Amino acid sequence: MLRFLTAGESHGPALVIIVEGLPCGVEVSKKRIDSELARRQLGVGRGERMRIEKDSVEILSGVRFGKSLGSPIAMLIRNRDWANWSKTMALEGAQEVEAITQPRPGHADLAGVFKTGQKDIRNILERASARETAARVAVGALAKTLLSGFDIFILSHVVRIGACEANIAFTPKPEDLKKIDASPVRCIDEKTSDAMVKEIRKAVEDEDSLGGVFEVLAYGVPPGLGSYTSWNRRLDGCIARALMSIPAIKGVEIGDGFELAGMRGSVSHDEIFYTPSKGFHRETNRAGGIEGGMSNGETIVVRAAMKPIPTLGKPLRTVDIVTKEQVFAFKERADVCAVPSAAVVGESMLAIEIASAVLEKFGGDSLDELMHNYQGYIETLKG
Repeated sequence: MLRFLTAGESHGPALVIIVEGLPCGVEVSKKRIDSELARRQLGVGRGERMRIEKDSVEILSGVRFGKSLGSPIAMLIRNRDWANWSKTMALEGAQEVEAITQPRPGHADLAGVFKTGQKDIRNILERASARETAARVAVGALAKTLLSGFDIFILSHVVRIGACEANIAFTPKPEDLKKIDASPVRCIDEKTSDAMVKEIRKAVEDEDSLGGVFEVLAYGVPPGLGSYTSWNRRLDGCIARALMSIPAIKGVEIGDGFELAGMRGSVSHDEIFYTPSKGFHRETNRAGGIEGGMSNGETIVVRAAMKPIPTLGKPLRTVDIVTKEQVFAFKERADVCAVPSAAVVGESMLAIEIASAVLEKFGGDSLDELMHNYQGYIETLKG
């Protein structure tokens, strides 16, 4: 299975990533990883940090001549802003900066203080920051490369920002990705895209923030990934956990999700058909490509709801953790809306989970062995 570990603070020297489980023979391209990192920085509503950071990966181990060796892959993403924070985030010496004691409602600040007993909230917020998701996107780039060899492709698009919701009459396909990324909010519907931009700019004027909903789709996923026998290997459970682990995500649904709760069974399930050309298939996909904890061969559809960012230009009321006095939350530069960026992170998390399920199902220490096992399985599906 594909596993990864990240380390690093938002304003520390760098983010560090170790990836284990990628078989040998998979192409590892710095250019492709950097391209994915750049996509994470897209979107109207991003903060000043995006004008400072131009994320680029350094590959340190596990790769030779552009191919994975099968050993752990180590990567590093430097924080350019470290030069401005080297005193505040000094790795050695005594603390010479004022502690932050005004927790932000909606952030990890206060719960993190309760958990660790620390008195400087910066020790919590630096790691809780969504800056860490840049490391996940680097891992996701490796997972996407692996999956592309099996003709599995993943894309995302924004369907809602604030009160603006896209009325999209079709499901975007992999060939629509360039058009999606060309939108300033990564929404394929141009009219709604314009409305979303206006809503974000209004939030900027009001010193407020906005959340929204994005959708991630995985095309070409074969049936049978995941498990119906073990709760912790159910594909929908793994995907939901992965998406919920993205900072500020408060809800995840697969397929028609919550809407299904209001339907009768006779209209909520996807009827099964068979033709020699298509084999077993469905003409609807309300289940979002997953049934009984396993992929069913249809497109996997996942949506995630992102709450508004808790760092506000006009801070909310809070209580100082030292004096216990009613104060306003501390303010630090932040995005006004990061839904387009979170959607790219969502792609990465979905790619990682599907890649893990592929590796678990088909096994093998090399890409060739993995592909051989996969092709044998596909042949059995033909009956």
